[in-house]
Amino acid sequence: MAKTSHPILLLNCTTTGHVLASCLLIDASPSKRSGSGEDSMDGLSNRVPCCPLTPSLSPRKRTTSQSKTEPPLLRTNKRTIYTAGRPPWYNVTGTTFKEAFVIGLCGGSASGKTTVANKIIEALDVPWVVLLSMDSFYKVLNKEEQELAAKNEYNFDHPDAFDFDLLITVLRKLKKGKSIKVPVYDFTSHSRRKEWKTVYGANVVIFEGILAFANKELLKLLDMKVFVDTDSDIRLIRRLKRDVSQRGRDINGIIKQYNKFVKPAFEQYIEPTVQVADIVVPRGGENFVALDLIVQHVHSQLEKREINVRSALASAHQGQPLPKTLSVMESSPQVRGMHTIIRNKETNRDEFIFYSKRLMRLLIEHALSFLPLKPVSVETPQGTVYEGKRLSGQRITGVSILRAGETMEQALTAVCKDIRLGKILIQTNHDTGEPELHYLRLPKEISEDYVILMDSTVSTGAAALMAVRVLLDHDVAEDKIFLLSLLMAEMGVHSVAYAFPKVRIITTAVDKEVNDQFHIIPGIGNFGDRYFGTDAPSDVCESDEGMDF
Repeated sequence: MAKTSHPILLLNCTTTGHVLASCLLIDASPSKRSGSGEDSMDGLSNRVPCCPLTPSLSPRKRTTSQSKTEPPLLRTNKRTIYTAGRPPWYNVTGTTFKEAFVIGLCGGSASGKTTVANKIIEALDVPWVVLLSMDSFYKVLNKEEQELAAKNEYNFDHPDAFDFDLLITVLRKLKKGKSIKVPVYDFTSHSRRKEWKTVYGANVVIFEGILAFANKELLKLLDMKVFVDTDSDIRLIRRLKRDVSQRGRDINGIIKQYNKFVKPAFEQYIEPTVQVADIVVPRGGENFVALDLIVQHVHSQLEKREINVRSALASAHQGQPLPKTLSVMESSPQVRGMHTIIRNKETNRDEFIFYSKRLMRLLIEHALSFLPLKPVSVETPQGTVYEGKRLSGQRITGVSILRAGETMEQALTAVCKDIRLGKILIQTNHDTGEPELHYLRLPKEISEDYVILMDSTVSTGAAALMAVRVLLDHDVAEDKIFLLSLLMAEMGVHSVAYAFPKVRIITTAVDKEVNDQFHIIPGIGNFGDRYFGTDAPSDVCESDEGMDF
């Protein structure tokens, strides 16, 4: 082992047992590998063990807005996903204040980096973990290089084999909370596939690769650097077993490639980088003491980055005039009559739905009047010219904040033909009172669209603030976002306008007060429960806004 230029914590002991994870695992690793230095990270999300401490979901006997009893766990036929929500990663100004914590894993080929990554994920108990493999960033080979690779004559372990510029750009954006696209490298054709993986929402990024510490700019992005140290004989045995059983290669070719490329590259480029490591982990995933130390350090760093957004919103903007970006529909006798019906606690569900839909349709029509239009001339059937207006080319996309915001989709699709729809699920954490992002599905190439963001009611603005931040992280322009709601509290209006002054806020009414449970006063009650005919549990007091499920 090379001498180190500064102290390295070397852990060479073991213990038994570890805590299993509660996290949403996003695997950004390539789907298939072949080559000399590529430890397999493909299908990692499928190999995360099921937590024995967490029972599987049982069918719900009753539909409720919230549930404290069911574990944050979703099992499919292919994988187990822990659906803990992502807490706010921004402050009351809407600015990202905490970057993702990036753990860099370096080590020789077949050193056990994948196993260490798995063990860290199992023990972290942190929502929204992203795995990023260096193997995704191999350069596309030209014809001559492809011929060498087919004969095991191409050096996949050399720094020149990787696209470091793209890798650094992607990791930097991911660390800042932005949505990124990760290339999918096909080792059969030695080229990048047409479809890239979209990755978003990382609290923790685990980045692994044989040359993870080989680039100075890349090192600056790593918050913790872990070197997995495994005996060279063990690594060779693992390569032989893996390449024979999983890749159908012959032993002679494996040994030839190892001696010609893998071993020299390790000695020249990989082993010396142990000097920059914060922790050296001998024996990889079997070293539970080292893994426990890593997990404890990550937890301590994440705790320093916590913030209470909702309480801060509740105490801000007192007595301020309503912003100019707010547009409230005229309170005509028709509108006021419909509000009277849906605000009345005695109104039955059918009446509530009917008049809510009428208001939604009027709100959508009102909102469309703020879209940019261009003059256009058309010829009428009578042969005369009519000077009219037309939308200025860009698409419109609707995004609903689940579940209550989804009720507005029908009105939007009735008015806007062939509109694309997206969904964002935000729920309140009952322990912290903070909004948490649980799920999102946005249309592709949304960055150029005008986005109509829909929620039934907005009280503090915490859910709306998070939803707007998600759109901005996907490169949607702030002045192209229209927040629509049937009813808003002044607090929610101020919160959104203060954080995002270019977002257009459109509603049918604004109420002045929010009580200590963050309910709008006089308000409308829990819109989702009244619309869908569900009841909140007796021990749960929900916000009026769309943070219900």
